[in-house]
Amino acid sequence: MASLISWLRIPVLASSGLAAVASALLYWKQNEIIYPRNLPLGARTEEGVPRPNRFGISDYEDLRIPTPDGETLSAFFIRPSNKRIAKRLTILMFHGNAGNIGHRVPIAKVMEEHIGCNVFMLEYRGYGLSTGTPNEDGINIDAQTALDYIRSNEETRNDKIIIYGESLGGACGVRLVANNQEAGDIAGLILVNTFTSIKKLIPSAFPPARYIAGLCHQYWNTEEILPQITKIPIIFMSGLRDEIVPPSHMRDLYSICRAPKKIWREFANGMHNDTIAEPLFFDYVVQFVQEALGGQKMDVRL
Repeated sequence: MASLISWLRIPVLASSGLAAVASALLYWKQNEIIYPRNLPLGARTEEGVPRPNRFGISDYEDLRIPTPDGETLSAFFIRPSNKRIAKRLTILMFHGNAGNIGHRVPIAKVMEEHIGCNVFMLEYRGYGLSTGTPNEDGINIDAQTALDYIRSNEETRNDKIIIYGESLGGACGVRLVANNQEAGDIAGLILVNTFTSIKKLIPSAFPPARYIAGLCHQYWNTEEILPQITKIPIIFMSGLRDEIVPPSHMRDLYSICRAPKKIWREFANGMHNDTIAEPLFFDYVVQFVQEALGGQKMDVRL
């Protein structure tokens, strides 16, 4: 019996050990877990950041923008190639928690070609060619820095602005819009596969740490901030096969949303990173932008 009990203890001790390791990782290494900015390999090198010209875009600027706390952010400012439908609109894009802005240039290309807008692609601190280390407070400073740049730049200061955020970028966008909705220049918010909070996301995204999620000091409490947005229309774009952010997170956000207009769009086969490739995704984006701008004409032949 004693021998049997000793064998039974092995998994208990192993489980306790794993929990301790997971706890330590979540607390001390959560920056690396939540912000895997080195993925894919080379994502923080010059060669690992694809430039817009690789995708046939010629009218753009490769920017370096200082933040109030001393970091330098990389950004792409892409102008519309179809001048016939060009309009006073800039879409400010926030990407997810891995990769860099170069990996999202194809999304910007579709937007500038068919909406006729500028696209400002921000690189968070610690990602791509930006300096620093990512964290919640810092990334929110980065987002405000990008918005302030658009507002102060001679070329864009009279533009309407639409915020586009995927996953972590959606959480970032929600806070930015909540803090800036009174200014009158933000025309809409596009959310793609965004979570309610990091604490509620951990059980699905990092199952070994589900019992110690309370140790996480990166909060991103989107569900607490979203109801503060009461002046800006929002569209929710949800991939129903999302393997990282359960679609219930998006449903919950939609249900608590108090925006003057909220739109729900779901994609039966959309996973976390490929919902944007689902049929009608960009048709819905174009339609939302057109309505947000008061019915301005756009090229919807996608």
